[in-house]
Amino acid sequence: MPTKPDPQWLDQMYNNRALVPDHARHLADWANVSAQVRALERCTLDLPYGEDRCEMLDIFPAAENQSIRSAPVLVFIHGGYWRGLDKADHSFIAPAFTGAGACVVVPNYALCPGTDTQPVTVPGITLQMVKALAWTWRNIASYGGDPGHITVVGHSAGGHLAAMLLACVWKAYAKDLPSVLVKNALSISGLYELDSIMATPFLQGSLRLTPEQVQRTSPAWLPRPSKGELVTVAGGDESAEFLRQNQLIQSAWGKKTVPVCEALPGLNHFSVLETLIQRGSRLNGLALELLGLRY
Repeated sequence: MPTKPDPQWLDQMYNNRALVPDHARHLADWANVSAQVRALERCTLDLPYGEDRCEMLDIFPAAENQSIRSAPVLVFIHGGYWRGLDKADHSFIAPAFTGAGACVVVPNYALCPGTDTQPVTVPGITLQMVKALAWTWRNIASYGGDPGHITVVGHSAGGHLAAMLLACVWKAYAKDLPSVLVKNALSISGLYELDSIMATPFLQGSLRLTPEQVQRTSPAWLPRPSKGELVTVAGGDESAEFLRQNQLIQSAWGKKTVPVCEALPGLNHFSVLETLIQRGSRLNGLALELLGLRY
């Protein structure tokens, strides 16, 4: 990235909907399949993890034909540049993992920019996800999940949040929480420094990032987590900036903490997420490995 990047160039690099002409088809497919999943699969919807109306999550327990009594937990965090999409658009993630023996949790969060009286910020969303994970740790056993084996998976802005959760100091949030609540994380097309995002014109009006917020919520500028692993991937056909961001976190945190950092050939910002649920794909295999599962 240039020292002083051109704003138009940043828009070109980060506007994934412009970069993928058929993005609307991907988003419509996600929503349609997700509605079918909620209608057909066992699930508990809209459980509150906080007091805000956006602070709700969905739980999809491990399939009944699985012999696992205390299932590993996959928490999936959606993307949308912290300003769009919804947990309901991502229920389609669940069956591939519940069928393999995992309990899947899909939380929502408030979307930027909020209102003048109740603004929503990236640091605020990050704290909401901390709250959602704390709720999950305290309550997931009631749904057949193992609170001692939580893996966070996130896409795009959700990948940023997954990395932030791996770096979280849990005891500082609540003394009853374990020091290592998130055992590992998988970030798909994640964002690890937000300086570039702050300077990207089409995002400025909704995110309203400040330099202080960027410093607090850029995983690459934070200390390397003392425990846990982050696996990070991006689509091989994504923009040069997303590929740079993908490499950046491994450079910042080191190969011990980020042992896998890959660009998956032939995939764009939307199709890469779809391979997460494709049996036999590299991404599906990485997720199952983090969960300690296999078909």
